[in-house]
Amino acid sequence: MRLGINLGYWGAGMDADNLAVAREADKLGYSVCWAAEAYGSDAATVLSWVAAQTERIDVGSAIFQIPARQPAMTAMTAATLDSLSGGRFRLGLGVSGPQVSEGWYGVKFDKPLARTREYVEIVRKAMSRERLSYDGEHWTLPLPGGPGKPIKLTVHPAREHIPVYIAAIGPKNLEQTGEIAEGALLIFPSAEHLEDTALKYIRAGREKAGLTMDGFDVCPTLPLALGDDSNVSGLADTFRPYTALYVGGMGSRKQNFYNQLAQRMGYEKEAAEIQDKYLSGDKEGAAAAVPQQLIDSTALLGSVDRIADRMQAYAAAGVTTLTLAPAGWTLDERLAALRAGVEAVERAGLA
Repeated sequence: MRLGINLGYWGAGMDADNLAVAREADKLGYSVCWAAEAYGSDAATVLSWVAAQTERIDVGSAIFQIPARQPAMTAMTAATLDSLSGGRFRLGLGVSGPQVSEGWYGVKFDKPLARTREYVEIVRKAMSRERLSYDGEHWTLPLPGGPGKPIKLTVHPAREHIPVYIAAIGPKNLEQTGEIAEGALLIFPSAEHLEDTALKYIRAGREKAGLTMDGFDVCPTLPLALGDDSNVSGLADTFRPYTALYVGGMGSRKQNFYNQLAQRMGYEKEAAEIQDKYLSGDKEGAAAAVPQQLIDSTALLGSVDRIADRMQAYAAAGVTTLTLAPAGWTLDERLAALRAGVEAVERAGLA
């Protein structure tokens, strides 16, 4: 099982620290460094900066938002980043959510599965450097009746094939991800629930495409808080606001994928309470309503030995790249957590 690092969103007051974290992960042998985007920093700029100041670690978008870019632009960006990094780029895509898609980008959040499938097809076609033409429900290239003509990408990626990852949560999206991508970016993964909440759907998609799970990268992100095992509840409190934000405040009351995931994990009543409190403006109450077990089962908390035990459970469940999001108020704390991740995976016998 490989290790990854997720820098999250840039511009949160830890920019220099994030670069130090990426450099240390590179030295420690982490496989990939991911960067996110929502409606602040864009991931492409961050990844180009990180790639320029690291040597071996892959850089990946987690995610490039589909409503933010035309697919040909994404192909251009992916090819450029792969070329500049010497073949170290991984393309992570996602549809974002209705609030960001419609409120920030002005793109209707409809038919996300069909839109994702067409988007991936166009990106792959453009990156293959064949002349780009496409006739779909959401994109038609070139536009009919005008001066446009099929054009070929002029940039040569370092690799013949850039791997595509999709951020997937719902069953249908997970199945399609297994069918059309090389990897799945998962959030709030529980080792105990991974088969029922994700892997069985991914596997169904692979089978639909005539493929096996061989070579498919199951890549969840887990927050990590290093500390004493006697204080696991205190460590869990670190992530209460984070969990409450996603389960309670991401999306609308009717369309919150993270809330639906918590329900599928058996927290129906708790997910409803968290959402009610968060949407009413009681963010502290929403955080307090998050069950400790939900946090403990979707994060790595405690000593190196305890984290190693949890890593074994994730590997046994089918995870192939475990991406860490180390917590810490200082750079030293984050670097210590980063090193602890390597020590834990070695103790678990998974390195």
